[in-house]
Amino acid sequence: MLSRGFHRIRHYGLLASSSRKTSLARVRDLLNAIPTPAPEAPEPEPVTPPPCPCCGGQMVVIQILPRWCQPRGPPRATDSVGESA
Repeated sequence: MLSRGFHRIRHYGLLASSSRKTSLARVRDLLNAIPTPAPEAPEPEPVTPPPCPCCGGQMVVIQILPRWCQPRGPPRATDSVGESA
């Protein structure tokens, strides 16, 4: 943890993006570090959509919108480009 007022900079040095892989591989080689295997992620279980509230049949999911994103409607034909109401 850095002291208060200091910022961590990764633009140059061992963690610079242009040479990060080669630098870290070289450091691991010099330290004789044993590479750790990536943790295996469990396969996600298929999610079944809830039944339709109207007919009780299987619901078909067309699109899932993120919570933070509100869908936008198409522009109205009466709106002119560049004019404000």
